[in-house]
Amino acid sequence: MSTVFSGLARTVQGVDQTRERITLPDGDFLDLDWSYATEKSNKVIILLHGLEGNAQRPYITGAAKLFNENGTDACALNFRGCSGEPNKLYRSYHSGATEDLDEVVKHILTKNQYAEIYIKGISLGANMALKYAGEGRMLPNQLKAVIAISSPCDLKGSCDELLSLKNRHYAIRFLQHLKDKLKPKLLQFPHDLSLNDFKSIKTLKDFDDVYTSKAHGFTNAYDYYDKASSLQYLSNIKVPSLIINALNDSFLSASCYPVKEAKQNPNLYLEMPKYGGHVGFIDKRNVYYNEKRAVEFVANK
Repeated sequence: MSTVFSGLARTVQGVDQTRERITLPDGDFLDLDWSYATEKSNKVIILLHGLEGNAQRPYITGAAKLFNENGTDACALNFRGCSGEPNKLYRSYHSGATEDLDEVVKHILTKNQYAEIYIKGISLGANMALKYAGEGRMLPNQLKAVIAISSPCDLKGSCDELLSLKNRHYAIRFLQHLKDKLKPKLLQFPHDLSLNDFKSIKTLKDFDDVYTSKAHGFTNAYDYYDKASSLQYLSNIKVPSLIINALNDSFLSASCYPVKEAKQNPNLYLEMPKYGGHVGFIDKRNVYYNEKRAVEFVANK
């Protein structure tokens, strides 16, 4: 129930966002939606949305608002093709596209004199944030904390759950959004995607077989799930990182709860509240538990 309410009924007022467009090395673009603390701040949080989300979703604006109220600027990233305008290339975004996140971090550090950077990802964005922290790239000293909410650490496991009967209505909704966004690419990139390929997409896994994997350099859906999952990178994380995955999250398989990895890595903090669904940590005054917890976590790092 919390998953449904949070996705369809929650609203957040009082967040004034200013859009900035940056050009990526491959010629594509990303739109960043900024909101600011009342006083000039030397801290910023980068917010990463979930599958077919954007920077205006309440789980993003709610976090931005609370961090702004606590003296931290917020940069809400819209993944490629998610800001209301189609991206330029055949490729778009996926759970492991940390190269785009890295470009945003570099851009922020070049443009602004922030002493502290935090990253908070939701769902797909949570997996991306954890992968970014643990995959071995040179991280800036300014990166002080990572927060991952409702993270599908094992993408195949999460996909299997989404394809199960209990999540059928969610899977259908996600797939329709994805296919609607893919339709224009049929005309734009006819050599990359045929009408027959498009018509063959019946499930989320089909979508990843036909489009996600091929457009982003993977062999097939399972190759994409294997290489883009953050689970294999958690042991390498050296930045304090908090994962909050509710035990009643129907989108997550047992393999998405990295208990062993958290026990073995002192930088990894795993919280598994009994309730919260998928990004549905409802709390008082329309400020969600995961938002309060994120502010507390960065304050203590």
